[in-house]
Amino acid sequence: MTAQREREFDVIVIGAGAVGENVAERVVRGGLTAVLIEAELVGGECSYWACMPSKALLRPGTALHAAQTVPGATEAVTRTLDAAAVLKRRDYFTSNWQDDSQVKWAEDAGIELIRGHGRITAPRNVEVAGRDGNSYLLSARHAVVVATGSRPNVPPIDGLADLKFWTTREATSAREIPGRLAVLGGGVAGTELAQAYARLGAAVTVVARHGLLGMFPAEAADLVAAGLRADGVELHLQTGTQSARGDADGTLTLTLDGGSTVTADKLLVATGRHPALEGIGLESVGLGAEDGKPLRLRTDSTGLVAGAAGNAAATPGGGGPWLYAAGDAAGKVMLTHQGKYEARATGDAIAARAKGGLAGEPAPWSRYAQTADEHAIPNVVFTDPELANVGRTVEQAEKEGFKVSSVELPIQVAGSSLHAEHYEGWAQLVVDEDRKVLLGATFAGPDVAELLHAATIAVVGEVPLDRLWHAVPSYPTISEVWLRLLEDYGL
Repeated sequence: MTAQREREFDVIVIGAGAVGENVAERVVRGGLTAVLIEAELVGGECSYWACMPSKALLRPGTALHAAQTVPGATEAVTRTLDAAAVLKRRDYFTSNWQDDSQVKWAEDAGIELIRGHGRITAPRNVEVAGRDGNSYLLSARHAVVVATGSRPNVPPIDGLADLKFWTTREATSAREIPGRLAVLGGGVAGTELAQAYARLGAAVTVVARHGLLGMFPAEAADLVAAGLRADGVELHLQTGTQSARGDADGTLTLTLDGGSTVTADKLLVATGRHPALEGIGLESVGLGAEDGKPLRLRTDSTGLVAGAAGNAAATPGGGGPWLYAAGDAAGKVMLTHQGKYEARATGDAIAARAKGGLAGEPAPWSRYAQTADEHAIPNVVFTDPELANVGRTVEQAEKEGFKVSSVELPIQVAGSSLHAEHYEGWAQLVVDEDRKVLLGATFAGPDVAELLHAATIAVVGEVPLDRLWHAVPSYPTISEVWLRLLEDYGL
């Protein structure tokens, strides 16, 4: 017989991924009590099916290719990866899909955990269908936080819904390498996994309705496209998919625009993600999808959800705001590091409001505000070559009304030529001409991800270019491209 257990906490967090963990940790650090509700593994998508396993699959191929581009090392290495060893290392980084260490972390941090599915039933009230068979009726003195992550999109392609295809979960947790892999989607996940599987021995075909990595400047994305082709990946860009079918021999066939077909042993659908807000009771507090469209939450700079019942900044007798969202669930930026950033700000804001230390909207760039979401989002594509950017592109800056200029150069410095034979890279700075500060930066090339944080600091700090000129890059490193960019700008 199911028992009902009533509990009260200061803060209830629905979702114990990286974002939920960070919210809970910050409110506990702020002197409040917190409970995490999780139906799957504590640690969430990033730990078990996204960031960590995908990078574990990518890194061996990148390391091998790097060695093959340096004379002396080239002669000492084999030409192929040991797929079994790569998968074993991937298993290590996912803790073999066991969350014991994450559970212990929560316990040590003073955070309670309830395993089960959480559903909001009224303002500050959450009911949990526990995996232990019990029903938990929880109430929050101060806040409920939605940190439920996101789910993959499935495009409306004829026949696709009838097939057993891979999403990123299946691709990052696969036990063997398929002979042929078809990838639908030319975004970050599809591109990264296409290269990972190509280097692990699969014959990979990518089909993308638009271009490859369209959020990046074309010069940068073209370098990745060339890298994929060098690994034997067949690219069908600016190409729609008309239908998908399963064949009698267990393979799958895609029919593309123009009538050509692609047949594969496995199909990976990587066409974006949407906030996972279904089934968590948001309609009970006045939040529902409109006109059949997926529900999207609107949040302020602290993660406070607009439109929820009783969620105004000042509710007579109601204790003030209570419903927040962070990470993918908030729908602003679907990147783990940015979600954790939002979580820290949200957790600190909740704790401050609980103590009367924060009223209304916080000041931009304060510890309670998610200001970087608007100005300085760092993003890395861990392909080979890598892409890394932060802030605004030229097109985004112009659309927002900035007077901008850009400096664009190939990465050709002593550090890059030492790094690899025939190093190919590209760099761009986007400059606010009125204030003479950086609005954005993009780098493309082997190992350029390590250049990104310097750019992020420059954008967040609004460092004047004439001061940035005095940040001397070490010689001989790839970072010397900063000097070349600033010289080309005219400094």
